[in-house]
Amino acid sequence: MTEKDFLPSAYQNSLKEGKVTWKAPSNIALVKYWGKRPVQIPANPSISFTLDTCATTTSITFKEKDDKEVLSFDLLFEGRPKEDFKPKIQTFLERIETYLPFLKSYHFIIETSNSFPHSSGIASSASGMAALSMCLMDIERQLNPSMEESTFLAKASFLARLGSGSACRSIKGSLVQWGKHMHIPGSSDLYGVPYPFEVNAVFQTYCDTILLVHKGQKQVSSTVGHNLMHNHPYADNRFQQAGTNLNQLKPILASGDLEGFIKLVESEALTLHAMMMTSSPYFILMKPDTLEIINKIWQYREETKIPVCFTLDAGANVHLLYPVAAKEKVQMFIEDELAPHCENGQYIHDKVGSGAIKINS
Repeated sequence: MTEKDFLPSAYQNSLKEGKVTWKAPSNIALVKYWGKRPVQIPANPSISFTLDTCATTTSITFKEKDDKEVLSFDLLFEGRPKEDFKPKIQTFLERIETYLPFLKSYHFIIETSNSFPHSSGIASSASGMAALSMCLMDIERQLNPSMEESTFLAKASFLARLGSGSACRSIKGSLVQWGKHMHIPGSSDLYGVPYPFEVNAVFQTYCDTILLVHKGQKQVSSTVGHNLMHNHPYADNRFQQAGTNLNQLKPILASGDLEGFIKLVESEALTLHAMMMTSSPYFILMKPDTLEIINKIWQYREETKIPVCFTLDAGANVHLLYPVAAKEKVQMFIEDELAPHCENGQYIHDKVGSGAIKINS
């Protein structure tokens, strides 16, 4: 699909008012995207596990208004007005108005909440923008009931990307690929697609425990970080590496090769942070406890032969990935050895999920 495919024809229905609610999960990339072109186009392809527990629930109450010249909305975060979030939502709505021409016809009350603690250090932009996009697409589908499900999902992912790049990978599950890749049919820079190849059962029930090493705001925003890939001395090699790793991941996922999975995923995580440490200006988002956790994971894996590994996002927190068959032993290890390195001993047990779901009133 191209951008023109997401431009709607005349709507079949009219709506005076209504309310929709969707819940969308976060995701964690296995092959990372770092660096982008306007507007929200990834510099390299990526793939992620869709999560389950870490999610945003968003409701939109909408009512037709007389003034159809301006965007109009109120925003409530966990029941309270959230003025500092409004500029980002305003920018998002302005960016997508071409594709959703009904936006200026209604006043919206957007109510949103996260299943994880605010300022926990977990990026909420992916789940938040995915949930918001699903709500808006739900309204458009009511205006145009003949819309096909495939178009609905692809356009929701397309819109979510325009709010937060990685949000396009939170619409479906359990593995979502984003970014044009010559060996992945249907792949696109414009939206995420369910991974089209065979995935061994072991990866369909994978666990992810998020170790909350640092719960404050990141010292460098992802937007700034992505922009630092422009003129980065290692950028071209990194973009090529990501594509190669996606090729190498195909037989790993098909066969259930846990050793190959561990090597590739941990290398990707460390490469992401290497890009940050070698940009100009350079920065380090890992904390001392991040490194302590990584070393303990390596030691534990060597001693027990249990196939546990880590990945990182653009922050200090550690995602501990492991098969469900090892859940009991790994979670004992977390409690005994890793929790002391987390802020206030906090962590969140999560698992691979199936994507966004509608919440009926």
